[in-house]
Amino acid sequence: MTVPVPAPDRSDAQLVAAYRQGDERAAAELVRRHTGPLGRFLYGAGAPAGEIEDLVQETFIKAFRALDGWRGEATFRSWLFRIGSNLRKDLYRRDRGRQVVSILEADLADNADPAAEAMANDAEDRLRQGISTLPRLQREVFLMRAQQGMEYVEIASALGTTPGAARVHYHHAARRLKELIT
Repeated sequence: MTVPVPAPDRSDAQLVAAYRQGDERAAAELVRRHTGPLGRFLYGAGAPAGEIEDLVQETFIKAFRALDGWRGEATFRSWLFRIGSNLRKDLYRRDRGRQVVSILEADLADNADPAAEAMANDAEDRLRQGISTLPRLQREVFLMRAQQGMEYVEIASALGTTPGAARVHYHHAARRLKELIT
């Protein structure tokens, strides 16, 4: 008798295979596993805050409909991020007149010192502004690497570039942000 492996212990590829065999719980685990990171990426990449939930949902809908097209050459996460990135670009094209600002998720602890809090807020504002001024590809590479911890191979797959180019874009973005913040 085989005991099913709990979903958190299964790889994305195993979950995709299970979903293809009709296991709806596998799809639920993929959604649970990737909703937060995908939403943070889209938000940081310039999607309006009010559109994040819809974009994430639309990304998963599109991904599950096209799942037969995923062959596993790229990780499921990078494939999903690419779909989300393309949907965000489509939204941007539709709403071209709206100002789009990129914001990196901030985890600021409550600080009793108003001067220190003001300095932290100023640095955070400069970082947000700096990220929003980066060219699109640099911004997306930076967010995928710094915020999501993705490897260059995964980033390259998600953005349709090479790992070497992704590395260069990341380092250019990091250098530019360092200049703006310091």
